[in-house]
Amino acid sequence: MKLLRIAVTAVALVAGVGVTVDAHAGSGRLTDLDRLRRDTAAVHALGLPGVQARLVTPNARAVVATAGVADLRTGRRVPPNGRARIASTGKAFIATVVLQLVGEGRVGLDDPVEKWLPGAIRGNGNDGRGITVRHLLQHTSGLHDDVPDFATAADYYEHRYDVYTPAELLARTLRYTPDFAPGTAWRYSNVGYIVAEMVIDKVTGRPWHEEVRRRVVDRAGMRDTTWPGNLPTLPGPHARGYHEFDAGELTDVTEQVIVDGGAAFISTTADVNRFFRALLGGRLLRPAQLAEMTRTMPLGQEFEQLLPGARYGLGLFERPLPCGGTYWSHPGGGSGYTSDNGVTRDGRRSVSVSVSGTRPDLALRHQRATDAVVENALCGPRVGAW
Repeated sequence: MKLLRIAVTAVALVAGVGVTVDAHAGSGRLTDLDRLRRDTAAVHALGLPGVQARLVTPNARAVVATAGVADLRTGRRVPPNGRARIASTGKAFIATVVLQLVGEGRVGLDDPVEKWLPGAIRGNGNDGRGITVRHLLQHTSGLHDDVPDFATAADYYEHRYDVYTPAELLARTLRYTPDFAPGTAWRYSNVGYIVAEMVIDKVTGRPWHEEVRRRVVDRAGMRDTTWPGNLPTLPGPHARGYHEFDAGELTDVTEQVIVDGGAAFISTTADVNRFFRALLGGRLLRPAQLAEMTRTMPLGQEFEQLLPGARYGLGLFERPLPCGGTYWSHPGGGSGYTSDNGVTRDGRRSVSVSVSGTRPDLALRHQRATDAVVENALCGPRVGAW
């Protein structure tokens, strides 16, 4: 209960800080910084320990806001350049590498997985001959997800250093029958991206994470993005990650091995912005492959409730903006951290949000609040409610 009391106190302190409005306040216009401060404070006020958000404007000006604390024990402030685990935002990196290989003629989106991983997907109705590379990236493979997770705080302490190979994670999935026939429905699948990583290994002859570093991280100038492998720690500076296993109790889950390699990337809001701006700005993919990536389909019903109006391409969500048009994004969550982000279609205005706390009872409100940070930042200075 001690952690909860500190968190409640921190919420009260931030909630009591007023937003400073610029000289245009009389007309109801907020600056980018005012809006970002207001919206990050709203995320923190839900009871989430720390929030960092960074907007990059079309003239490459960076605007940063933080709220809350990086450490519930010490009260240390959230570092504006802090690192964090970005979870499934890393799926966009993996999809980008696969599409680069497609552009080089080394793999086809409609290649069956069997071509690259003979016999790897067989049993209980699962068959790699009917699953394509496109299905993996699109979440339409039908493979049942069974990536290990922590159910309780005791489970976390017992298993936080467990290590799995991609083949072992795939074997867990193959114990189940498919959720649906490949290509007939959409369901978010972590294991689909684990298989995509295995395909990258086979096509290139090099570890998939090295290909991500060489082809994505280095090309986009992401100076503070790393893949930790089986190391359970994060390089500093960083906020600590917390998860609510039991109502009202936040457990520090910062130290752990992330068994799903694609969800293990550690990055900063600055680097996530660099990635999305490079991607949508056409600096990572050829036009034909970027067109494939941004060709979208509707989500499954359970995900539609979380991200209303969203569609999915190959490693990217397309989401509606309240001021008109759409933006591109790939949120991520788990392991005590969540990542939300967005970039306009021209790649010129982008925003990234990092939250150091996950509370299942707040999942929907948490997503709505971080969506508001992203959407308001991308819509830009507007009169009235904006």
